[in-house]
Amino acid sequence: MKLIIVDGLDGVGKDTHAQRIKHYYEQQGYTVCIRSHPSSDTFFGKQSKKALLSHGMLNKIKASMFYALDVLHSIRYYYHRGDHDIIIMVRYLMGTAYLPTPLVNTGYTFFEHFVPTSPYMFFLDAPPETLHQRVQQREKVEIFETLEALQRVRRKALSVATKWNIVDTSGTVDQTFTHLQKMLERLDKKET
Repeated sequence: MKLIIVDGLDGVGKDTHAQRIKHYYEQQGYTVCIRSHPSSDTFFGKQSKKALLSHGMLNKIKASMFYALDVLHSIRYYYHRGDHDIIIMVRYLMGTAYLPTPLVNTGYTFFEHFVPTSPYMFFLDAPPETLHQRVQQREKVEIFETLEALQRVRRKALSVATKWNIVDTSGTVDQTFTHLQKMLERLDKKET
């Protein structure tokens, strides 16, 4: 089974590009499953989302804790079962960038050795100002979606993304996916 990880900050287009990746591989005859976190079909995902739409430090901690449990649930019930040729995990390992700065490297290193990883790890990136404009158009803004939070979390995420394929999403969706598709093709050739 192939594991594809699509991660990045809020507003960067993770779900949009995960759907495009799914379609790309389905056209080639593969069965593909997407698990996007926080998920709407688990207790952990629902609790994480609820905390993300609230305020205060306690809700930041709750959001992170339930998020991690939601990811672990997806690994157990979707990745390990192997019912699909490809599983795409959206919002997976970079959740550690939302931890307090002193814990980011430790948290990332711990989870990197604890959860499955892959050469197909994509960190979608764009300037925080662009992301802030995108998320401000949403009906509900989450706790980590202020410009200052996006700037801070991006710095932390990029500091641990040394093994990731970084994809600039500041252009159009089509431009971004063209670049992403070339990366997928290159990785697929290496895998065969």
